[in-house]
Amino acid sequence: MLNGKKILLGISGGIAAYKSVFLIRLLIKSGAEVKVIATKNALEFITKLSLESISKNKVYFDTFADNNYYSTEHIALTDWADLMIVAPATANIIGKFANGIADDALSTSFLAFNKQIFIAPAMNCKMYEHYAVKRNISFLISNGVHFIVAPSGELACGYDGKGRMEEPEKILEFVGNYYKKENVLKGKNVLITAGPTYEAIDPVRFIGNHSSGKMGFALAEHFADLGADVKLISGPVSLTTQNPNIKRFDVVSADEMYQKCITLFKQTDICIMAAAVADFTIDTKSDIKIKKTAEPPVIKLIPTIDILKTLGAEKTVKQILVGFALETNDEKENALKKLKSKNLDFIVLNSLNDQGAGFGFETNKISIFDKTGNNAYFKLKSKKEVAKDIADYIIQNLKK
Repeated sequence: MLNGKKILLGISGGIAAYKSVFLIRLLIKSGAEVKVIATKNALEFITKLSLESISKNKVYFDTFADNNYYSTEHIALTDWADLMIVAPATANIIGKFANGIADDALSTSFLAFNKQIFIAPAMNCKMYEHYAVKRNISFLISNGVHFIVAPSGELACGYDGKGRMEEPEKILEFVGNYYKKENVLKGKNVLITAGPTYEAIDPVRFIGNHSSGKMGFALAEHFADLGADVKLISGPVSLTTQNPNIKRFDVVSADEMYQKCITLFKQTDICIMAAAVADFTIDTKSDIKIKKTAEPPVIKLIPTIDILKTLGAEKTVKQILVGFALETNDEKENALKKLKSKNLDFIVLNSLNDQGAGFGFETNKISIFDKTGNNAYFKLKSKKEVAKDIADYIIQNLKK
């Protein structure tokens, strides 16, 4: 998918700069043309001669060098390129990008670039987790910059943690997949729910569940990456969204989630209900904190509105409705019953009996059943990979 692409590769001053030579070779092998913009600190780790020999192009590293082809080379280069990759990207260069600082060849070129940008961070794990770096990354993501998450592993400083630059093969795969999949769902409106709901007992206490929202958020990110306009309705979670194609709505209770779903559903092409909505709420909520007494209070529960069943009754033949079933026993039977009774197109089943699946984990193990009798079973995977499996299954149905 990168054949014929003109790529600017930005290299900043980190030990991972040596990997950039391998990345250049892979990009060229894939059919791309590569020009390098390096910071002066990057050239402390890898030589200009090496980069020019591999890329077959002059390295741009000094904004005011006498031998630049153009007096405004940062403009000429950004006009030439189709996309920019920055690998490695140090905490320093990310901070410059996020704050509009242009004091070297790479940061100046970044500010002049108005096409797709991919960044592969590389730094010490403590730096990677620092609030300033996290803020800068979040800001850039919110403005459409694509980040290739730094994996965990042994770092050059001796630490073991998150902050390694992703391997060149993975960077190539990430960028290639973007151009392969972009716009697959362009023009489609996707509604996704995520997380738990909290049903208040009093101003302090609530009834809830252990849902982290990770599965729903992974789905939202993946569908947005496919070009869809995603509306994400989330219960109380500590997660953040990255893709600017996601519009997020935060709710607390089941009733608030119901009201927002009803408002958005009519304009939806695909709806995926991944939230763990409470089945019961409190009959009479106390306006003040309930004090501890010798006799424990009696709390009366009443059913919440069945959001999934309501949407199933309203959906048209042009809409796809997907539900989730988290079961502890008779998993398949209960899932198929839910699929039929709520008029779903698909149901995604996962069981608390499967190790590594369910609430709180980074992984999940699912099965998908559809209304035509087809099914698919998947092994334990990361929730990002599970989101891809679910999306692929839905897209195949759209093609049919």
